[in-house]
Amino acid sequence: MIIVTSKTATLQARRIVDVMAASVLCAAMTLVLGAPPALAVEQCRFIQAKTEREACYQRQEAELAAKRKPEPRRDTTMEAVQQMKQEDQALDRQIHSICRGC
Repeated sequence: MIIVTSKTATLQARRIVDVMAASVLCAAMTLVLGAPPALAVEQCRFIQAKTEREACYQRQEAELAAKRKPEPRRDTTMEAVQQMKQEDQALDRQIHSICRGC
């Protein structure tokens, strides 16, 4: 038979409270870290002054356009062809110095 004293019951209660507090803190941090992108979109709508609100929307639109804009593609085929030509010329020079059309 286990005898539970008030001291051990108090310690157990404190441990339970500590675990619960840590869980709540972890959940709150997850919400805080995940919420800013969603809140950034919503903040413009609550600005009272029309000019400031429109400026906020324009800034957000520019940020979103910059994120959506794909990076310009480089034409790598021409670069590859140039590199192959240079390698071919170097190889021709090496072969020409070894063999003179035997």
